[in-house]
Amino acid sequence: MQRGFSLVTVMAFIALIALICGLTANGLLQLQTLGTQIRTVVENHNHKIDLITQTQVAAHIRTDNLFRMVLAEDPFERDALFMEFNRAGFLVGSGRNALRQLGFTPAEQRSFDAQTRLVNDIEQIQEHVIDLLNAERSAEARHVLKLEVIPIQETFNRQLADMRNLYQQANLKAQQQAEQTYRRTFILTLTFGVTAISLSLLIAWLTLRRINQESLLISEQMVELERSRAALHEEATHDPLTGLANRRVFYDRLRQAIRHAHRYGGKVGILYVDLDRFKEINDRHGHHVGDAVLTEVAKRLTSSIRDSDSVARLGGDEFVVLIDGVEGREAFLAATHKIEQALNADTQFYGLDVKIAASIGQALYPDDGSDEDTLIRAADAAMYRVKSGWESHHQHHLPFQ
Repeated sequence: MQRGFSLVTVMAFIALIALICGLTANGLLQLQTLGTQIRTVVENHNHKIDLITQTQVAAHIRTDNLFRMVLAEDPFERDALFMEFNRAGFLVGSGRNALRQLGFTPAEQRSFDAQTRLVNDIEQIQEHVIDLLNAERSAEARHVLKLEVIPIQETFNRQLADMRNLYQQANLKAQQQAEQTYRRTFILTLTFGVTAISLSLLIAWLTLRRINQESLLISEQMVELERSRAALHEEATHDPLTGLANRRVFYDRLRQAIRHAHRYGGKVGILYVDLDRFKEINDRHGHHVGDAVLTEVAKRLTSSIRDSDSVARLGGDEFVVLIDGVEGREAFLAATHKIEQALNADTQFYGLDVKIAASIGQALYPDDGSDEDTLIRAADAAMYRVKSGWESHHQHHLPFQ
C-alpha cells in the first residue's frame, strides 16, 4: 500500500514537473511570440506607413511643380521647376522600391499592383503635359492638367491612403493578438502556480521579469518612433535649409489670415521675393555660398517683420512674406522698403564679398485678389514686372491691375 502511494506520489510529482516544464516552455514561447508581434507593429508596419507618407508627399510635390511649370513664363524658372519635378519623381520611385523590398501580403500586393498601373498612367499624362509645354502649347497643357493630371493624382492619393489604412488595421490586429497572447500566458501561469506553489512562484517571477524587459523594450521603441514622427512632421512642414515654413504651411497661414480679414474688414499683404543674380552667385562661388546666402536672406526677412507676420521659402531663391493686419498701401509700401533695406547690403561669406539684392512683388487683399491663389499670382506677376524693369526698382508706386 505504501509502495503504491509512493508510486502515485512520484507519478504526481513527475506530472507536476511536466506541467511546470510545459508551463515554462509555453510561457517562453508565448513571450517570444509577443515580442515578435510587437516588433512587427513597431518596425515593419510603421516603416511601411512612413514610406507611404513620404511617397505621398513626394507625389504632391511632383504635381505641384508641374502645376507651377504650366503657370511659369520664364524658361529658367521652368527649367528649375522641371529639375524639382524629376527629383520628386525619383523620390516617389525610391519610396515605392523600398516598400516593395519589405514584402507584401496578397492583399497588399494587389493594392500595390493597382498603384503601379496608376503611376504609369500618371507618368504618361505628366509627360504629355511636359511635351505640350515644350511645344509652347501652354493653354492645352493647362487643360490637360485640370482635366486629367489633378483627378488622377487625387485617385493615387486615395489609393495611398487606403494602403496606409490597411497597415494601420494590421497594426491594430497585431496589438490585439499581442494582448490575447499576454492574457493567455498570465492565466496559464496563475493556474499552474496555484497547483505548484513554490515552483510556480519562481516561474511567475521569471515571467514577470521577462515581461518587464519586453515592456521596457517596447517603451524605448515607442519613444524612438515618436521622435521619427516628429522629425518627419518637421521635414514635411519646414524648409530643411533655412528652417522657414514651406509652401503648404504658408498657404494654410495665408488662408487663415484672409478669413480673419474678411470677417473683420482688414487687409492682408503678400510680398513675393525673388533674389537677383542668385544663379550667378552659385556658378561663381559654389553652392555652399549659395546656401549661405539663402540662409542669410531668411534671417534678414525674419528680422524685418513683426512677430505676427510670416516668412516662407517656396523653393530655389523664392521667398514669400505674409504681412497681416495691413492698414493700407502706404503702410504696406513702408514694410516693403524696410525689407529692401535689410536685403540690399553686402555680406561676407567664406571671405567673399557677396551683394544680396532682390526683386519684390506686392499684392494686397482684397484689392488684388480675394483668395490665396489669386494673391500669390498677383504678387508673382508684380515681382516679374519689377525684375523686368516695368516698374521702378525701388517700387515708388504700385499700379496693380
